[in-house]
Amino acid sequence: MKLVNIGFGNTVLADKIIAIVSPDSAPIKRMVQDAKDNGNAIDATFGRKTRAVLIMSSNHIVLSAVQAETIAGRIDKDISNE
Repeated sequence: MKLVNIGFGNTVLADKIIAIVSPDSAPIKRMVQDAKDNGNAIDATFGRKTRAVLIMSSNHIVLSAVQAETIAGRIDKDISNE
């Protein structure tokens, strides 16, 4: 069970992440809004700007204030250290 830091002391299971995407495109913004409306959004930004959207296998959307590339690098680093 590998945890990845998504900022401000928050972690998610790396095995449950399907995709890490930028929140800038209109389809992703709609997906985030739909998740908020359905109660499937987890906001881990602590009031800061959303810089990455994590799509989880549990149909949850996790919002992070850390860049998508940074999170992906943390996952790659954990995998290469095994």
